[in-house]
Amino acid sequence: MTYHPKSDFIAVMMERGYLSDCTDYQGLDEALMTPGQSAYIGFDATATSLHVGSLIQIMMLRWFQKTGHKPITLMGGGTTKVGDPSFRADERPLLTDDQIDSNIAGIKKVFAAYIDYDTGAENSAMMLNNAEWLDDLNYLTFLRDIGRHFSVNRMLSFESVKSRLDREQSLSFLEFNYMILQAYDFLELNRRYGCVLQMGGSDQWGNIVNGIDLTRRVLDHEIYGLTSPLLTTSDGKKMGKSQNGAIWLNSDMLSPYEFWQFWRNTTDADVGRFLKLYTELPVDECNRLGALEGSEVNAAKVILANEVTALLHGRAAAEAAEATAREVFEKGGVGDDLPTVVLSLDDFTWVGAAPEMAGAMSTTERLQFIKRLTGDKKEYYISAVSLFLKSGLAKSGKDAKRLIAENGAKIDDQPLTDAGLMIDAAALASPIKLSAGKKRHALVQLEG
Repeated sequence: MTYHPKSDFIAVMMERGYLSDCTDYQGLDEALMTPGQSAYIGFDATATSLHVGSLIQIMMLRWFQKTGHKPITLMGGGTTKVGDPSFRADERPLLTDDQIDSNIAGIKKVFAAYIDYDTGAENSAMMLNNAEWLDDLNYLTFLRDIGRHFSVNRMLSFESVKSRLDREQSLSFLEFNYMILQAYDFLELNRRYGCVLQMGGSDQWGNIVNGIDLTRRVLDHEIYGLTSPLLTTSDGKKMGKSQNGAIWLNSDMLSPYEFWQFWRNTTDADVGRFLKLYTELPVDECNRLGALEGSEVNAAKVILANEVTALLHGRAAAEAAEATAREVFEKGGVGDDLPTVVLSLDDFTWVGAAPEMAGAMSTTERLQFIKRLTGDKKEYYISAVSLFLKSGLAKSGKDAKRLIAENGAKIDDQPLTDAGLMIDAAALASPIKLSAGKKRHALVQLEG
């Protein structure tokens, strides 16, 4: 599609690669020529933190505000009780009101890093909760006033529902109502706050179109929908996942260093694209950095990691993460910012006599890896395999043993070759460094 936008926001969306589809490019572009328009994205409270997969939507709200408009972050206190079935194989677990409230409290922490609220300016952001209008709906009134505008035939034709039914996977009546409630959100936001735009991932297209159609039928107002692509990395993996699980945005669920390291490990082919989507560097500079090859692209990856981390956790956290990485990777040291796992004696096995633990390893081999106390005494031990599990560097005992067998495991930068190695508690009085491959590291130590 060739379209030359007039508004700053649409220009940014197109130039930086945020735009997948729009219900009316020209109509929305014209509407956004007037400053102070409002747009929203909804976030259901299914966990205590959002992960990197949601960051593209957060950046869209940030750019919306930077181009002179009012972003609305809508917490799904009501819709979370139903659960979005879009492109899922099974029903989401039902959460209690207390769990939802707790999750919302955790999610809210992230937005303040990207969006300005309560500034008094025309483009000051708003944070709302759809429980405000969904919790007290009268069922019969809702069916008569809202439900009559929805065609079941049309709802069944949406890909998010159709794909579930085509696989002969159950879709509950509860889930089927989700798209009606999300459509009602758009109606209420338009009625209460004059919201003219809903944004979301391309998997939300059907829900967004429903909201536009409902609002036009009930209020006869012109509103719009815009979606971003569902991102995968160049090797086909879903954005937001890593070898160790989700890349959470809250620092209490993922340290700034681990967040930084995720971006530093970006594949070469994704660097330019991610710089445009997740940083505010000029597009020309993003393209220049993304075109680097060989060892030069590593400098671009550091810039990517620094810029993304600085937006979320602050510039000081980004600089500390880079310093830790240099200490760990270039000097072989132990960085202060590495993720640390603190163990208690409950994690250890009590053994009567230390010499009996030698097993297949000689004392010389054992001392190569650990600073242990010797002597015929009662001690507490933990296996090296367990350490890699507890540190998150391995997903299972089998995974840890494979890592060791393939020479990918190190303790204090020394190769670990015996999966049966036992380490005593005294060796963990100060932190020891575990490494899985060249890029994943953690510290472990005994509490106290």
